[in-house]
Amino acid sequence: MNFTTFNFFFAFVFALTALVYAHPVSLTARDVFVPEILTPKEGDTWVIGTQTQVTWYVNVSSPPAQITNPIGQILLRKGELTQNVTLAGNFSILAGNVSFIVPSVTPDDDYSVVLFGDSGNFSPVFSIVNASSV
Repeated sequence: MNFTTFNFFFAFVFALTALVYAHPVSLTARDVFVPEILTPKEGDTWVIGTQTQVTWYVNVSSPPAQITNPIGQILLRKGELTQNVTLAGNFSILAGNVSFIVPSVTPDDDYSVVLFGDSGNFSPVFSIVNASSV
């Protein structure tokens, strides 16, 4: 066996060993939970500085058996871009609602919220306005 053949053989055995050890031993079945956002609804208006609430549908009598991520977070989305604005976080995705104060953002009519837990899902589009606009 010359040096080149030895190198090839060693590389082959090493690669095969790496594949065997990289294979997962067991996987736990998990459910992806994507609750429907009920509010805000399309056309709703939020007023900066006031308390509001996001609600989503949860059948608490029979939630998924193993929710991958039961801790929720709600981010603000403007147009097609999710903003770096956390509206609420660290709540149970099974709660069905969370309240918070509407942040000071540029008033516009193309906002939505993103509900994260297991999966990110978007609300319909709504408006955010200044208190003086109401």
